Amino acid sequence: MSPLLGHAITVTLVLYGLAMALGLWRVMRGPSAQDRVLALDFLSVVGMLIMLVLAIRYDSSMYFEGALLLALFGFVSSVAMAKFLLRGEVIE
Repeated sequence: MSPLLGHAITVTLVLYGLAMALGLWRVMRGPSAQDRVLALDFLSVVGMLIMLVLAIRYDSSMYFEGALLLALFGFVSSVAMAKFLLRGEVIE
């Protein structure tokens, strides 16, 4: 791995960590439940991006599979929470 790529990955991980901290702050301080659900969806996307950057850094395909699972569970949980907030029940 080139030194430029190594520095770019480090900067990217630091910025994603900052984004996750801001998203966590929105989850804790969100004025409404919809804001909190959106922040949780944001956290799942940023977590997936962190796993993809780590896959590039360590040259491992296991991180790609984990990122795929995280994206799938993040989408399903966002849909379930949106349906719960809209109707008050998840399973009809």
